[in-house]
Amino acid sequence: MPHPAYYLHDLNPHVVKLFGNLAIHWYGLAYVLGFYLTYRVMRFLAERGLSELKPDQVADFITLIAFFGVVLGGRLGYMLLYNFDEFIRAPWILFLINQGGMASHGGIAGVALFCLWHARKHKISWLGLGDTLVCGAPLGVFLGRLANFINGELFGRVTTVPWAVKFPTELHHEDYLAQGGQPIALPPQLQHSPDIIRWFEDNAGGRPQLENLLHPRHPSQLYEAFGEGLLITIILLTLRIKYPKLPNGILTGLFFLLYAIARITLENYRQPDSGAEPIFGLTKGQFLTLFMILIGLAFLAYAKLQKPKPTS
Repeated sequence: MPHPAYYLHDLNPHVVKLFGNLAIHWYGLAYVLGFYLTYRVMRFLAERGLSELKPDQVADFITLIAFFGVVLGGRLGYMLLYNFDEFIRAPWILFLINQGGMASHGGIAGVALFCLWHARKHKISWLGLGDTLVCGAPLGVFLGRLANFINGELFGRVTTVPWAVKFPTELHHEDYLAQGGQPIALPPQLQHSPDIIRWFEDNAGGRPQLENLLHPRHPSQLYEAFGEGLLITIILLTLRIKYPKLPNGILTGLFFLLYAIARITLENYRQPDSGAEPIFGLTKGQFLTLFMILIGLAFLAYAKLQKPKPTS
């Protein structure tokens, strides 16, 4: 049987290039849109009395948690979990966010700690605040994973499913040769699909030659976008609206459990990080996510012990 014509990834990471190296990136736009959509969801809930926050408090909360929770937490998490040796040698790289490198585990931890601080400062329920936040925050995960797909990064394992994608960026992956790839002297400055495709068209036999070098892979970023982001938002927001008297902490616990299940399951379709050794047969991402199951169960157990909310 003939090979299917797999899609050759050729998406540009820039929304628009302004001048020089200055550009608006899809990844940055995903963060901005993610914060905005989370704000809209939290505002929606606050206006209906389903939040610890008043409607006019939501904007300030989102602004602060975006920077101190998501950005700093995500960046610090990446440094500690995935780039520790370089971080110890040059701690200032923590602030070089434009060079990329964010960890979802670090972002979630940063958000949880910021919510704890914010709740204590304003004398409101930490768990109640978390229950509101988790109804919208997974939309940021959804958009972030879509941006990962556009960037051609964090791609999936080799497969033969009809919807597989060939990512030119795999030529930079350390495991490319180990998976049977042919050596190619690709200029290191070519980091994105359109640039790599253009180089092959000018220097190495064009698109057909490039496609012969690449492996068809799962578009695992899209799996994760829907499983870790959109689906969780739909479930939690539906529960928040349909059961407004749920004890504080139930939705937060469910978020950790649902995210962990989705992450551990979908990580099976994602190419492991270069050089990362399995831990008890699990990828590093799966292993770290196991702790989120324990956290989720702890939230649910604590919520179960709380008195039911009074009926208005």
